[in-house]
Amino acid sequence: MDPDGGSSSTVSTGAKEIPGRSTRHGAFYQFTQQNLPACKPVLTPAAVISTFLLMGFIFIPVGLITLRASNSVIEMVDRYDADCVPEEFRSNKIAYIKDDSIDKNCSRFLKVLKPMRAPIYIYYQLDNYYQNHRRYVKSRSDFQLLHGLKYNDTSPCKPLESSHDLPIVPCGLIAWSMFNDTYTFTRGPSLLKVNRKNIAWKSDRESKFGKHVYPFNFQNGTLIGGGKLDPSIPLSDQEDLIVWMRTAALPSFRKLYGRIEENLDVDDVIVVHLQNNYNTYSFGGKKKLVLSTSSWLGGKNDFLGVANLFVGGFCIVISIIFLLLHVKNPRHYGDTTYLSWSRKNSAS
Repeated sequence: MDPDGGSSSTVSTGAKEIPGRSTRHGAFYQFTQQNLPACKPVLTPAAVISTFLLMGFIFIPVGLITLRASNSVIEMVDRYDADCVPEEFRSNKIAYIKDDSIDKNCSRFLKVLKPMRAPIYIYYQLDNYYQNHRRYVKSRSDFQLLHGLKYNDTSPCKPLESSHDLPIVPCGLIAWSMFNDTYTFTRGPSLLKVNRKNIAWKSDRESKFGKHVYPFNFQNGTLIGGGKLDPSIPLSDQEDLIVWMRTAALPSFRKLYGRIEENLDVDDVIVVHLQNNYNTYSFGGKKKLVLSTSSWLGGKNDFLGVANLFVGGFCIVISIIFLLLHVKNPRHYGDTTYLSWSRKNSAS
């Protein structure tokens, strides 16, 4: 009996009893004190060795499967920025690319060494091009891309927010420097059609670029950057721009140009007629044209398969080392009944 004449109850929680609590609160108290039963495995040598072996047996087959999928992708890569400069301008490539009076047409010949099944993806690859530069990445206005001239604040687009005291749509360095090399493909006497629809992310087309926003005053200043935009087409349909505006994280990157939806057979010769317009010579960049198929895993990328093989091989080597150490110097097991949680369970 307590001094007030009431009854007092106690709740047993292993080695400790808490007075003044009813039994129906016992589970809640164990939860708040982190005293609930839990899985507490004992990491014996056999368990550790078996775990590493199991991880190795899982990762190595996954690595082999992904590496095989990557190797099934057929790629043709052609660097053309150096060869497409006329002989007389090889010593001064910057003067060549900046002179609009010089013909920029160039033809390249690609021979198909392995059969390529449609769709065949066309990429342009740029090397030594830092789209991740802080000032470059910040020089854009996402609100303007979505709302157009209705959004007046273009200060994030500095230094290319206006021209002749008029706003630019789209403004900023990213849009201003848009890639503008063009490609057409022929196989023998026939032209290979290039599908340039749906090359940008659907979320970008529908949510980030306005359907009623049209280019305005773009590339009209004294300083001309890359490609031009059709002022009669809304930004949501200018997929070249949308692809370019998704900036790359690394200085070597590829961006999708279009798709060839015809199969290419062995020994086919593809003639590429291109316009070498984009200036990568000022900063020592490289331009490459890439034709690639795809697999169920996507494009060609050996990293995932190699990484899985490395992890799986490492786990097996570690398990073998642990096994040899255990055989040479075996460790005697202790009595698990002396573990703290075992004593508490037996006491309760």
